Amino acid sequence: MADPGPKVRQELEGTGRTLGVTIVVLHVSSPKDFEGALVRARKEGAAGIIVTSDVVTQEHAHEFVQLALKHHLPGVYWARQYVDGGGLMSYSANYTELRRRAAHYVDKILKGAKPAELPIEQPTKFELVINLKTAKALGLTIPPSLLQRADQVID
Repeated sequence: MADPGPKVRQELEGTGRTLGVTIVVLHVSSPKDFEGALVRARKEGAAGIIVTSDVVTQEHAHEFVQLALKHHLPGVYWARQYVDGGGLMSYSANYTELRRRAAHYVDKILKGAKPAELPIEQPTKFELVINLKTAKALGLTIPPSLLQRADQVID
């Protein structure tokens, strides 16, 4: 779900092939597309959805999550806000840590560092968040080994 760029699409499809899972990309470019895309996913036999980084689903995260639940589609989301709003799970960069790193860069710039000379950093801290209430509503059992690895479990 969402509107992934070509590189993300290739990565998803390649990973799907490796795992023996068919990945179907359903584009959504406005909230009006949500319902139709989710209906199509169900009709095509989707066992769940993966929502990649996308401004449309982010701005309308609550609406999107509620529609996914309505269509009984468990979702793995790119940001924690979806899980806080009822999505099943997310695995993403820890945004608190990203803000700390950004503040560190601002501090360096304010002290005279040239932005072009500062190194580019990748996120180093990621978090897995699982919503057990949603799992229960979808009739899913989350394996204990996955729950133990989660950074946070929402009851």
